[in-house]
Amino acid sequence: MRRFSTLYSALDQTQSTNAKVAAMVDYFEQASPADLAYAVFFLSGRRLRRLVGAAKLRHWLSETSELPAWLVEQTYADVGDLAETIALLLADRTDDAPLADVSLADFVVEQLLPLGKMDDDAQRDRVVGWWCSLPYQDCYLVNKLLTGALRVGVSQGLVATALAQVAGLPRPVILHRLMGQWTPNAEFAGMLLAQDDGKASLSRPYPFCLASPLEKLPGELAADDIAARLGPVSDYQIEWKWDGIRGQLIRRDGQTFLWSRGEDLITTQFPEIEAASTGLADGTVLDGEILAWQDNQPMPFSALQRRIGRKRPGKKSLAEFPCIFRCYDLLEHDGRDLREEPLTERRALLEHLAATFPERLALSQTVTGDNWQALALQRADARRRRVEGFMLKHHESRYVAGRKRGVWWKWKIEPYTVDAVMLYAQAGHGRRANLHTDYTFAVWRGDELVPIAKAYSGLNNEEIDTLDKWIRRHTRERFGPVRSVEPEQVFELAFEAIAHSSRHKSGVALRFPRIRRWRHDLAAQDADTLETLEALI
Repeated sequence: MRRFSTLYSALDQTQSTNAKVAAMVDYFEQASPADLAYAVFFLSGRRLRRLVGAAKLRHWLSETSELPAWLVEQTYADVGDLAETIALLLADRTDDAPLADVSLADFVVEQLLPLGKMDDDAQRDRVVGWWCSLPYQDCYLVNKLLTGALRVGVSQGLVATALAQVAGLPRPVILHRLMGQWTPNAEFAGMLLAQDDGKASLSRPYPFCLASPLEKLPGELAADDIAARLGPVSDYQIEWKWDGIRGQLIRRDGQTFLWSRGEDLITTQFPEIEAASTGLADGTVLDGEILAWQDNQPMPFSALQRRIGRKRPGKKSLAEFPCIFRCYDLLEHDGRDLREEPLTERRALLEHLAATFPERLALSQTVTGDNWQALALQRADARRRRVEGFMLKHHESRYVAGRKRGVWWKWKIEPYTVDAVMLYAQAGHGRRANLHTDYTFAVWRGDELVPIAKAYSGLNNEEIDTLDKWIRRHTRERFGPVRSVEPEQVFELAFEAIAHSSRHKSGVALRFPRIRRWRHDLAAQDADTLETLEALI
């Protein structure tokens, strides 16, 4: 446990990718199989189910520190991280290391996981015992495991890079083995580092190939700029960018597995797609998009959301929001991994296969244009088609893991925008814990400002610093970590879509809202109205 605590500290204190990989390689080479498995589990972004609620932890912190609850809440708001707050207030300041001889796996299995079956008093005794006996570094790590927030600037891809060095295997092999659902134990560690037998696990998806955003210059130079950067249109396969759930549809050994890009197994949530896949040959893996589809066109994303939350949808839901799987790549055919083949070859096989697709499987059609200017004109029609723009894929591109720049591009349509007034501000987390970076925005409904969205991205560091100082000077009320501010600052928000929502006071929900610019030129009364937003629907 102490070795993993030391690794976590080393990763947290460096921005160097090479240093992070070297630290993980050193740990993995010396760790037991079970410890390696749990280290990979945590570092790759997976987490244990919540064993103790955050409110309970804050209550225990107040009791143990003998500080009033309001001061604990204020301290937490200023620090921005509960695990760090606890360690700062309670960690033992001696050099004793009670966990030095306890392995990471044993600590998780024998001490951490049993918390879920304990009553409140037993939970409190164990947790507070850790707080008051562990030195700061170990106390901080244990709290991170408790709160499920073990973020340390290490991606699953970086973990795979380190494991590949340890195992002497290609990184894509490791990435593939990390996909899907697995249990962190010695057996998994053995499988993870074993020499490649060329066989995929029955249900395991491949790491997704992701597109890079194509930044567009303003005005009429956009198409010319794209031509200068990417070359001729003829080098690319152009497709519509669908607004659904990215997924992989797998057919192996007479079984179907449907995975989301977030590595959730969602087969039972889309039984019509599962049924349609039964005609696929074993050893087939399709990459595509799950869409709510009716009357030969995609339904709004809000319709698909109605299906996402249902593990086993009923007849009414299936009838109201029917779904399809629109395929745009073939990753495995007759059990053969095609990812190293150029896109042109994968596409030719996919088109041949698509000739036999049933109704709920569909091929994503390509778009043609003589030049980028012609495509720009077609792209302007994207919103009417209920798509997000274009996907640009080089004909020679391989299906690589992650977002490799220059392989695939996404050329999205211009977002919707609205001018809104900032009403509330909240401090961020981690390195921004002392700055107010999370904001709530509102528009006018008559003489009343109604909140419509929260946003935390879009401002540069200088703007954040300036706005933070203004927020502190113009706070009206405090509600725990949230500050109500004078309704004076106007911001232009960008968002991808808008829909009616009964869950929001405004009656509307914005998709992917973010700050586009600070409107110093506008007063609060110049902000948009709710009626303007509703007209976009």
